[in-house]
Amino acid sequence: MFNSLKNFFKSSCIGAAILNMAMAYVAFMLCRVVFFLVNYSTFAPYMSWNLAGQMLRGAMVFDTSALLYLNALYLVVTLLPLHVKETKVFHNVAKWCYIIPNAVGVMANLIDAVYFQYTGRRTTMTVFSEFGNETNLAGIFGVELLRHWYLVLIFAVMLVLMWKLFKKPASGRPRRLAAYYVSQSVALLLLTPLAIIGIRGSATAGTRPITISNANQYVNRAVETSVVLNTPFSIIRTIGKEIFVTPDYMPDDMMVAAYNPVHRSAPADTLNRRKNVVVLIVESLGKEYIGFYNHNVDGGQYKGYTPFVDSLAARSLTFAYSYANGRKSMDAMPSILSAIPMFVEPFFLTPASLNDIKGLPSYLSQFGYNSAFFHGGHNISMGFSAFAHAIGYDRYFGLDEYEQDGNYGGYDDFDGKWAIWDEPFLQFTADCMAEMKEPFVATVFTATSHHPYKIPEEYEDVFKIEDGLEISRCIRYTDHALRRFFEKASREPWYDSTVFVIVADHTNQNRLPQYSTDIGSFAIPIIFYTPDGSLQPQLRNDVVAQQTDITPTLLAYLGYEVEYVGFGCDLINDNPADTWIVNYNNGIYQFLQGDKMIQFDGERLRAVYDFRSDTLLMHNLVGTVEVDEMETKLEAIIQQYMQRMNNNELVLRK
Repeated sequence: MFNSLKNFFKSSCIGAAILNMAMAYVAFMLCRVVFFLVNYSTFAPYMSWNLAGQMLRGAMVFDTSALLYLNALYLVVTLLPLHVKETKVFHNVAKWCYIIPNAVGVMANLIDAVYFQYTGRRTTMTVFSEFGNETNLAGIFGVELLRHWYLVLIFAVMLVLMWKLFKKPASGRPRRLAAYYVSQSVALLLLTPLAIIGIRGSATAGTRPITISNANQYVNRAVETSVVLNTPFSIIRTIGKEIFVTPDYMPDDMMVAAYNPVHRSAPADTLNRRKNVVVLIVESLGKEYIGFYNHNVDGGQYKGYTPFVDSLAARSLTFAYSYANGRKSMDAMPSILSAIPMFVEPFFLTPASLNDIKGLPSYLSQFGYNSAFFHGGHNISMGFSAFAHAIGYDRYFGLDEYEQDGNYGGYDDFDGKWAIWDEPFLQFTADCMAEMKEPFVATVFTATSHHPYKIPEEYEDVFKIEDGLEISRCIRYTDHALRRFFEKASREPWYDSTVFVIVADHTNQNRLPQYSTDIGSFAIPIIFYTPDGSLQPQLRNDVVAQQTDITPTLLAYLGYEVEYVGFGCDLINDNPADTWIVNYNNGIYQFLQGDKMIQFDGERLRAVYDFRSDTLLMHNLVGTVEVDEMETKLEAIIQQYMQRMNNNELVLRK
């Protein structure tokens, strides 16, 4: 019996296919172990043996699907019932059909071990659109290869092992052709339904094929789905998929009653202020880096890296609970400037980006406002210029305009990867604002506090890495650049009649555990500063704030009557109990209101937390507290969002 089994694996095509597929499973599982270890601080504090077992079961399901996709050609070639393929040449062809797809899969998994640190999820198909216009990727990729040399070494070792251990069946004409054809045909016939089941992730009739969101059933936290999933599956399953699917949670009249995104910003008799508006979107300025919001950390000794932002926040209207709506830079502009949160995929990368859309500059243009958008990167970078144009900015100032200005260093001030260094570009921005006719609305998106965490050479000995966070010195530098911007702007006549908003696009590296949770990883500052003190400085903890609240709040504060579509609140005038937060995290919708946070996978409630007292989200209260009203409101928000995206209803029709 043992010899027969040994001969089966040694000589038959079927045995070889089984052994090689087993090797592919092992390779993917090793990639998962590497992924976990590279991101150890994110996952380890919440890990248990029971959870690990659940995740392992889920991993097998998703790996099966991905490996069947990747090895379909190899399996067909190997099991093809034609004895003429029993040659060394044909077996070498089969080997390449195996090695190339699996090597690509392993490489994608290992790359995501690093890229996950910036996105908080596995890579999907939209990554190719996201960076389609970037010209600096080769350099960045090269730097990462050097920084993470151990991943390159792991890939090389795994590739060599797959090559060496690849099992080829015996060559030569089979002695018993009848048995050969029967066994090969039966194996291929059996493989077909089994492969369909494996790819779909279920043998149950009437069920849909598994998607990324199905990973949530094997984890306790949304971010943990990234361990269960693998990158090839995430990419393959998002190719050509419809991104926005309108659910049927409730009839339209109930939906509107539960939540209506149509707002009127101010009563008709409100006196407008005609103040200028400057929105500073600061790259990666997570709330963790700002001492003002963390007085109780490290026994009150925590200082953060932003002495200037600390001083500004103390003189501003800001919020103890404030969050981003997304985890990528391109999520920020629609959220902040058009009150459109990120659901499923970045708005820029979806067909809905061609919808009619408005934003802060177009709303204010009808009241005589001029507008400009500033970003020191290449003018086509990240789709910023296209979106700025779509929502009504009159002018766009990017790398091209900076180079043309003879008062600055031109391309010599380029950081070599992404954009002009923050300090000179913010000085350039202040000069351009001085030439704008009032009232104006201007937005600047900074760039230096970004991977690969470089600062200008002249500051290398000034700003150092702190607390083991590479980004810390970049934050120090950007804080310095913001100080110099405000010093210059404060000497301009337009300064005192301006409302400034300082907000981050998303978070980045973290050290403190409360900023590693499902909601903590979205925690950013939202600061409204008025030099004339017309907005009372205070740190409010009675409301919850999000990026999509910024445009509604500004329109209300300015006193203009505008009717618009927006998924946000007026943080000044709305009842604090009615303010809410929504974001999308690895297939899970997170919704905060009052002192509760719910997590909803689109079909059922997954978790409930008291996010104010349970800062580490350790105690899931689902089934023990009443949150039906919150769930209904969230369902209405999702249905409104999807319906308006699909029906081109982001703008009100006259």
